[in-house]
Amino acid sequence: MKNTIKLNLIIFGFLISINSFGQLYATQNGEINFFSETPVENISAINKSVGAILNTATNEMAVSMKMTAFNFPNKLMQEHFNENYMESEKFPTGTFKGKIIEVIDYLKNGTYDVTAKGQLTLHGVTQTRDLKGKLTIENQKINLVCNFDIKLVDYKIDVPKLVFAKIAEVISVKTKYAFTPYLKK
Repeated sequence: MKNTIKLNLIIFGFLISINSFGQLYATQNGEINFFSETPVENISAINKSVGAILNTATNEMAVSMKMTAFNFPNKLMQEHFNENYMESEKFPTGTFKGKIIEVIDYLKNGTYDVTAKGQLTLHGVTQTRDLKGKLTIENQKINLVCNFDIKLVDYKIDVPKLVFAKIAEVISVKTKYAFTPYLKK
């Protein structure tokens, strides 16, 4: 699995670094968690092996996650998530490819409100999204956190009527990335 993530990072790095010689920052340990709240049941899961890369010369970034890497407190929930809702065998990854639209001085420590505009692909469906977050730079380390919602209907994720009361129509998503300079090996 680590080799797959590393390969994805290299591919994304190559794609977003074309025509630029900026510093690349990457992580293989990004975190994405989601939460579904309903009166009947709350559902949460976390994925701590998300690959992401940021090109500071162009502000372009890319994120790739394996859907089967989400861990649930209940194995039955995890099975239903992968087999019934996300169809992880058919759609094994989720991605975001975009660009931070604000001008950032990556050589200056500080915290910045940022918006990444790009393409979020889940369950085989791609939607243009503006994702707002906070970017913190401290001693050549870049941290990015972002919270947003996903409407299941926008990504053609069907919820059977039998369990509709157990799963929210809108899922809250929180992401966290700790980027460090990417060193080619």
